[in-house]
Amino acid sequence: MNLSIETPALLFSATSLILLAYTNRFLTIAQIVRSLKKNYDQDHNKSILIEIKNLNQRITLIRYMQLFGVLCLFLSVFAMFLLFLNYETIGIYVFGVSLLSLLISLGISFWEISISVNALRIHLKDLMEEK
Repeated sequence: MNLSIETPALLFSATSLILLAYTNRFLTIAQIVRSLKKNYDQDHNKSILIEIKNLNQRITLIRYMQLFGVLCLFLSVFAMFLLFLNYETIGIYVFGVSLLSLLISLGISFWEISISVNALRIHLKDLMEEK
């Protein structure tokens, strides 16, 4: 199998956009947590604590999504460096690990989204029961 130095570079734009999306999700959830903490300090409502716990789990998952996304980008650059130095076999394996890292990141992203969807369904269920 031959791998040119340009192939790992294909992941740069995709990985950069994914990392930007992950960062935006993190910042949004952090803002919601701060707001909920203020509400909890005033009301001491147990449901707010449950929601904060859910958001904390999502923040942890986003941290891992970012970790594996950055690892993907790092390994892609390293694979390019190895290919530049004519270490083609090692470069192919490093690029393979880079792709695996991206897959893990995307899998964790799917997990985090499913948690988010379930939480929203619980909120919508409460609204539907009030009618």
